[in-house]
Amino acid sequence: MHRPHRPLRPALATVGLVLLAAAVLAACGSSSPSAASSSGAASRSSASTSPSTTAAGSGAAATGGSASTSAIGTISDPSPAGTFGKEPTVVVPPGPPPTQLEEANLITGTGATAKVGDTVTVQYVGVAYSTHKVFDASWNRGQPFTFTLGAGQVIKGWDQGVVGMKVGGRRELIIPPQLAYGAASPGAGIAPNDTLIFVVDLVSVG
Repeated sequence: MHRPHRPLRPALATVGLVLLAAAVLAACGSSSPSAASSSGAASRSSASTSPSTTAAGSGAAATGGSASTSAIGTISDPSPAGTFGKEPTVVVPPGPPPTQLEEANLITGTGATAKVGDTVTVQYVGVAYSTHKVFDASWNRGQPFTFTLGAGQVIKGWDQGVVGMKVGGRRELIIPPQLAYGAASPGAGIAPNDTLIFVVDLVSVG
């Protein structure tokens, strides 16, 4: 994943934007999936194979408040796993976005487990479901993003979705608007009521 843009609130156009998350759902999707990296987006004719990921900056790092846990589903058509420590490619699944938080462990880490209250450092890419384009990526800034898990420093989808990751792991999160920025657009690249996709690498805990 403003605040994943600018994990991941995950969305992060420029680190530090404080945004409100509202409880309005939106359904915006595409009939065919597309792959996006921080350098741009390209259309894909078929879904990616199932692998084994705001977010900081202004995207992922948004105001979240304390994280009350929501049900978390499983992404049925996840992005490719790629290689930990290298910028991932994010694939937007076909069809309408989910209405609940979904996740998929693309790479399972073997290090310390991220728990509520831990200070975690991540790398991430954030893609908007509405545009299939990258709106923020820590990789572009040349440094990872650090936040306290569960402290409301990022969007709720990050506070909930990063819990349980292990260092060395990569997790994909699909975050509905009520756990992201809701009806408020935090900036360019994220529409009101947008669903956001983050691929997050957990670099360290503590």
